[in-house]
Amino acid sequence: MNSKTANIIIIIIICLATPAQFCRVSANNKTNDSQKDPTLKVYLPREVTIKDTCPGSQTRDNAFGVPFRLGQVGIIRGNPPENGLAAKASEIILGQISKLGQEIVIDRKMVLSRLACNGIPASKVILKGAEQITVRQQRQTISSGEFVKLASSFLEQNPPGASVCQWNPIRMPKDFFIGETNKDIKFSLRLVHSSIRSQARVEIGVLSGGKRIGVREVTFQLKYNCHRAVALADIPIGVIISPENVKIEKTVSDYPEPVDWRPPYGLLAKRPLPANTVLRPHMLGPVKSSIIVKRNQNVVIRIQRPGLLVTAIGKTMQEARAGEYIKVRNADSQRIILARVNEDGTVEPIF
Repeated sequence: MNSKTANIIIIIIICLATPAQFCRVSANNKTNDSQKDPTLKVYLPREVTIKDTCPGSQTRDNAFGVPFRLGQVGIIRGNPPENGLAAKASEIILGQISKLGQEIVIDRKMVLSRLACNGIPASKVILKGAEQITVRQQRQTISSGEFVKLASSFLEQNPPGASVCQWNPIRMPKDFFIGETNKDIKFSLRLVHSSIRSQARVEIGVLSGGKRIGVREVTFQLKYNCHRAVALADIPIGVIISPENVKIEKTVSDYPEPVDWRPPYGLLAKRPLPANTVLRPHMLGPVKSSIIVKRNQNVVIRIQRPGLLVTAIGKTMQEARAGEYIKVRNADSQRIILARVNEDGTVEPIF
């Protein structure tokens, strides 16, 4: 083989090899570009019916909210599939059903905005399908937390007492399931009688199309605004209660304050009261008046009726104050009678 022939063969081999190598390089470049520039494909249907949440899954803070995610309303594909972009997009919350029978319309602009807020720019998203999506709920559940929130709002507008300041649920109702054919759901609330004074019961009627389809009840433990007297310093026995040795504080109690409550000023300490002691009725007593009659003292026994006045002399058998009952011996008959001591020192027989 001469040199000319050899050169021709080499040129032919190069021409045949170059397209294959070029194709291989081009494919590699496309793969690298795809990996460097991932995209997200989202298909949006016109209407979507999402399933209800499981009973009890709602919290009290989200009692009237059934959130729905992009993965529930659209078909999502990532490129490449293994980079997790599709999984991330599927968990993005688009909104929530906040009331029974509600329909929410989601458009493409909102979808792109929610994706961008979660780190997926519009430049990496391909949207297909409808321009708008109508989202509704297949079946609704009125959870226990929803009933509690409804009842609590009712008590806030209709407090069961002037001094009631708090109410905490102590008996929770069951969840209530509503079929998808039920529409125009409303509630009727009222306060029902409770045999326990410190509790309130709220009955909630569930209405559909003006007809009652169910009822639930929530029981609350009530708290009341009250006052209490607290010793400012050590109070010895027999000392009279006054603003100088006692302060009045506001407090919250499980039971309502008595209608006739007043500061215990003027009462007597029946025992030593250390500082910061909360004063209770059994710790205090009325100040006793001075002794009016003494033992073996001559007194006037007086019986007075309309048109009649009878008097006699008697001798007391014990000392007493006004209003107290003592034994008195009649000086004429020597008979012992029970009499009440009057403010003027006379005594009146008790028959």
